[in-house]
Amino acid sequence: MLKISAPQIDSLDHLRHILRNLPGPDTAARDAALAREPLLTKPRGALGRLEELAAWLAAWQGRHPPVMDRPAAATFAGNHGVMKHRVSPCPVEVTWQQSKNFAEGGGSINAFCRSTGTEHKTYDIAIDSFTRDFLEGPAMDEDDFVAAFNVGMAAVEAGMSVFCPGEMGIGNTTPASAMAMAIYGGTAEQWTGYGAGAVGPIMERKIRVVAEGVAKHTADSPDAVEIARRLGGRELAAMAGATLSGRLQRVPVLLDGFPCTASAVFLEAFQPGALDHCRISHASAEVGHGMLTERLAQRPLLHLGMRLGEGTGAVLAVHLLRAAVTCHADMATFDEAAVARAER
Repeated sequence: MLKISAPQIDSLDHLRHILRNLPGPDTAARDAALAREPLLTKPRGALGRLEELAAWLAAWQGRHPPVMDRPAAATFAGNHGVMKHRVSPCPVEVTWQQSKNFAEGGGSINAFCRSTGTEHKTYDIAIDSFTRDFLEGPAMDEDDFVAAFNVGMAAVEAGMSVFCPGEMGIGNTTPASAMAMAIYGGTAEQWTGYGAGAVGPIMERKIRVVAEGVAKHTADSPDAVEIARRLGGRELAAMAGATLSGRLQRVPVLLDGFPCTASAVFLEAFQPGALDHCRISHASAEVGHGMLTERLAQRPLLHLGMRLGEGTGAVLAVHLLRAAVTCHADMATFDEAAVARAER
């Protein structure tokens, strides 16, 4: 098994090597959690998915009982060359402005982090330059992709209870849609949603850009890692890096909405099981997100009609993880409480 003390990659081939040698779950910790659940003073299965979450956290934290003493989040910001085609009604200046707002604590992500006791950092990734318009060529060269990916890898630290990646990048639902379509097939109309409010001619351009970009960059049947380089973006690469870093450092990951989930699917497409340490935090209102959750065979934890990004849905789901861990660790057993068990 490949061991990495300070996760970083030096090339796409290095990334491929890591993906082929991923560590698995701690089965002893998972089995301990599964063994404790039937002993707790409640009917078997009465806490539904909270019981599964406790076992999932134990397995991927590598400890029992699992803990939620250090949840962490990061918002990665980047700009996209496809914005030259006006695929979003928002001006690109919003990326810079919102990133500054997050750094100063004024965003929704900051409020959610305060409400859940979650650490938060903002990472501007070459925010003063744009990725290449992928209708003209690959969005990133290999060095650019590797540098952005490593920003995400370095954002995760061993000992974090869970990590919540998020993004800020005007126009990023366009590369997210293109990456999803390139990996899973389908049409641009199926994968392309409203994003920050694309309607009418903007939506028509957005669909066209997605369709043309996928056609251009999949003609030679690239693998999933290459698709992420050609059609993605820096903040998307960083979120994928953070997701992989979590796997390597025994930090479970809560995926956010559509761009966040789309950023990570190439890992799973390249190496099935690469996202087993992840849960999808919420069902985004963005049309492509429902399709991604189906492809990944995951059920989002929350269904609130959110589509803000930033990591907000993931951080909101930290409340559920805290409840799952607290019940699992603190609830009395039948023997401790002298409560009779139901017949089986």
